[in-house]
Amino acid sequence: MKINYLKILLLLILSFTFHFSIAQEKKVRKSKKDFLVTITSEFGKIYLLLYDETPKHKANFIKLAQRGFYDSLLFHRVIDNFMIQGGDPSSKNAKAGDRLGNGDVGYKIDAEFNPEIFHRRGVIAAARDNNPEKASSGCQFYIVQRKPLSEPEIQQMEARIGKPIPEQQKEVYRKIGGTPHLDMGYSVFGEVIQGLDVVDKIAAVARDPFDRPQKDVRMSVKVEEIKKKKITKLFGYQFKNQ
Repeated sequence: MKINYLKILLLLILSFTFHFSIAQEKKVRKSKKDFLVTITSEFGKIYLLLYDETPKHKANFIKLAQRGFYDSLLFHRVIDNFMIQGGDPSSKNAKAGDRLGNGDVGYKIDAEFNPEIFHRRGVIAAARDNNPEKASSGCQFYIVQRKPLSEPEIQQMEARIGKPIPEQQKEVYRKIGGTPHLDMGYSVFGEVIQGLDVVDKIAAVARDPFDRPQKDVRMSVKVEEIKKKKITKLFGYQFKNQ
């Protein structure tokens, strides 16, 4: 009996196409929801969304938040007109005057750089040490707070990093603010969609010579998976390909 290889090949292609279509449909269904992150402190609530373009950082932050890892940790380093930083596990029971910033969870996350995702005001990014791979801390993060940059400041930044900043990004830095000297050096993985005023309040607190707030600023972090349409309705945020 002759084997009709053409028919077999056709059946395999049809089978693959069918299963691929089912998988794509499931992806579309999953994309109807996203994780809303809420960071609460005595100054109010900060609402964030994390980027699908940085899946390792997104999954890690959600995992830690769902475990309650960040609850009762401090914003241990704040610099007005720059950023606020937290996530050091050793800050939970830190005494006044303790130096903070070296705590970790025992692993790093591979850098996830994207030239279209940059350090504009309000993004959340991962802290790191000076490892040559620029891998991120497994837990520490910062939120960019710097306000709009003047043209001379942008020129100073370009001289500092040794290359021109893309014009599209310059426009954002002029209108919104940010820290361009950190671009492609630290992984940005999300953004504040409401509560930048709270970030400003935390950044403005009195601090010691090591930039630790003189009065502890504790956080709690909650993660909810909710429909994107609801997020858009509540916060006005427009998702890509919604």
